[in-house]
Amino acid sequence: MLLRTARTRTRPALPGPSGARPVVLATFDVPFAADATAIAVDTAVEAGQPLAVVNVAEVPLGPCSTVLGYGYVGSDELERELRRPAELAASLGVVVERLRVCSPHPVDALLQLVAEREPGLLVLGPDPRRLGTRFYRRAARRVRERAACLVWLAEL
Repeated sequence: MLLRTARTRTRPALPGPSGARPVVLATFDVPFAADATAIAVDTAVEAGQPLAVVNVAEVPLGPCSTVLGYGYVGSDELERELRRPAELAASLGVVVERLRVCSPHPVDALLQLVAEREPGLLVLGPDPRRLGTRFYRRAARRVRERAACLVWLAEL
């Protein structure tokens, strides 16, 4: 008599919930759209997750800027606008981190940040009226294609 036992195939263990999956609110050196701020802050509050407020600025890489040490120069008005969502979220008990990313390739820099932070939601929320329509459409398309998280885009 021959006895055969069934072999069970084991599947590789899927990673469990990672815990903190922050909400990222990002812009390209312009103020945020009002609805983007509301979505990001509401999501962070309701999910109990941290909020990262990110300003990605294009800084040209050239010999003059490298040798003379020129870097990012922002305006006080823009800083006030970028501080508002962070202050609102902090007042509601959310852990907030503000980041400025300077790069000659801002969309690639944002995608790299998203890959490193692994957010649950990326809110791409620059005010489209203050940003070139062509740049915004290209950036939105690349983010939709390459970001490995949920993406919310501000309307044109």
